[in-house]
Amino acid sequence: MTNTPHAVEEETFIEGPLYASAKKIYPQRVQGTYRQIKWALLFFCLAVYYFLPFVRWDRGPNLPNQAVLLDLENRRFYFFFIEIWPQEVYYFTGLLIIAAMTLFLLNSIAGRVWCGYLCWQTVWTDLFLAVERHIEGDRRDRIKLDSEPWHARKIAKKVSKHAIWLAIAWWTGGAWVLYFADAPTLVNQLIRFEAPFLAYMWIGILTATTYVFAGIMREQTCLYMCPWPRIQAALTDDQALNVAYRYDRGEPRMSVKEAKRAVAAGDPAGDCVECLQCINVCPTGVDIRHGSQLGCIQCGLCIDACDTVMKKLGRPTRLIAYDTDDAILKRSRGETPVYRYIRARTIIYLVMIGLIGGGMIYKLATRMTAGINVIHDRAPLFTTLADGSIRNAYTVRILNKRPEVRDFALTVEGPLGATIEVVGVPATADWRPVVEVGPDRTREVRVLVSVPKDQVKEKSVPITLRAADLFVGESVSAKDHFFGP
Repeated sequence: MTNTPHAVEEETFIEGPLYASAKKIYPQRVQGTYRQIKWALLFFCLAVYYFLPFVRWDRGPNLPNQAVLLDLENRRFYFFFIEIWPQEVYYFTGLLIIAAMTLFLLNSIAGRVWCGYLCWQTVWTDLFLAVERHIEGDRRDRIKLDSEPWHARKIAKKVSKHAIWLAIAWWTGGAWVLYFADAPTLVNQLIRFEAPFLAYMWIGILTATTYVFAGIMREQTCLYMCPWPRIQAALTDDQALNVAYRYDRGEPRMSVKEAKRAVAAGDPAGDCVECLQCINVCPTGVDIRHGSQLGCIQCGLCIDACDTVMKKLGRPTRLIAYDTDDAILKRSRGETPVYRYIRARTIIYLVMIGLIGGGMIYKLATRMTAGINVIHDRAPLFTTLADGSIRNAYTVRILNKRPEVRDFALTVEGPLGATIEVVGVPATADWRPVVEVGPDRTREVRVLVSVPKDQVKEKSVPITLRAADLFVGESVSAKDHFFGP
């Protein structure tokens, strides 16, 4: 063969796919501390998600009594004693920022602990895996069943498993729509096939996505669809706790018999016995002994599996543990590891969470249930009346955020002798015009403010228009200017 570029390419060309197809993962059952934590969080999260729409909260007459409700029709979001209005979208912005900062904080302290314990994909996949194990058996039984030809028992098990998966997925979608309407009423409508089409549509969409993501795709959702593993890699550092194989203690790997021979000969022997239990229990099929990887969700199940083996062998546990890269490196050098949970980035995240959360709480505690906006007429800026006094006209919009009719008395503060008049609204005995605003409504009125000529000493004088609720006592105001010659 001649030594040409074409010849070299032909000689080094490798036939076949660039990437091997993904093999099906059969996570093995495991018991231990982190598995118990995952079960507890799973039951808690699912209980909250499925049953929270049925919790009641008395808000008084003419208001929904569902504790958590996103009332799109009336443009309200209710969360127990908190009521959020459409113009308060900044609360949702604040919550999103706090959620992001909390995720960053968790990552800086304990890596992808969110992914391993609280992510919806992890929670529902764990539930689906529990159903699969209950019907088809543990790892070896499932591998054997899948390798067998189709027969009646295999078909029965597969049909039963997928039927339960679909039932869980259907209730997942059904629970979601209950947050947008009165839960008992909507459940009754769904049973009678009287619910709105949108409810059935979203239940169908969420049923399909839950079934596919948690039952079929599983770890592939984390590996190929979720952006967080890529983001997390840029946010972590050598001081963050991650599930890690302590190579300073585990290497060199060898079987129990080989380890005994090595120790007898005075050679080093690590604690890892190549049992592969850490791989068998991993829901994403990761070999943690190769270090931090994209697929590791930091769930800690490999820690439980390894601890079980170490206890049987009479060796110290936590060969695999939550540890930092810096600590493992220092131990391998014979140094004492130092753990720094409080450092610059964690302080920054905590400060941001505190500031935003504190601001939201303050704003929520001091917010008003009424509002007022004032727009000065531009043509003309002012008019001169027959008695010489100066009049300015304003468009005033009064906002009532409460579910009942309210009466607001309008007053003006500014130049001495200023009087106020609302077009079409008679004044009361104390010369205060009262504007009635319907429940959860705004009302726009035309307001005329007159000031004696001798009190208008400048071309522009600041004034304040105030609307006071006659019964609740709440008062809101808006500032503008009074113009003269």
